[in-house]
Amino acid sequence: MRYVATEAGADETADVRRTLEPVLAGLGLRLVELTVSRHRGSVQIRAVIYNGSSIGTDDCSKTHRAITPRLELAFPGQDIYLEVSSPGINRLIKDGAEFSNYTGRGVRCYRTDISDWTAGILESAGENGIVLKTKEGDVKLDFEIIAKAKLDPSQEV
Repeated sequence: MRYVATEAGADETADVRRTLEPVLAGLGLRLVELTVSRHRGSVQIRAVIYNGSSIGTDDCSKTHRAITPRLELAFPGQDIYLEVSSPGINRLIKDGAEFSNYTGRGVRCYRTDISDWTAGILESAGENGIVLKTKEGDVKLDFEIIAKAKLDPSQEV
């Protein structure tokens, strides 16, 4: 897998994302991942939310109540199944756009240039890559050399 800086799409999922992001911003939350799929006449939506620290069940239920009316407007007359969750402490980071959500958190990246992991605190994320603060100093990693990345709480103080 190669990381890219932005999510693609002008599809249904992107439309739903644009509808939900302002609601979540009002709650102090960010939408990390959104999946919209249709299954046997119903619409299944999975939303992963983040607030910069930790997400609890209260945050998930508050989000569920806040976005359900928007989803009912977006999918009139259809059965909607909504799942809201946190990223999890060892989340696999799925694309480059997701890195900016985790600034200040521990991240571990598998690099194709050295065939090994580099871990540290995420200092910044841009269009072309990230900067990790490691014990040896700052390390800049271009998205082109990141094969896999995930949150790593063991890097955090």
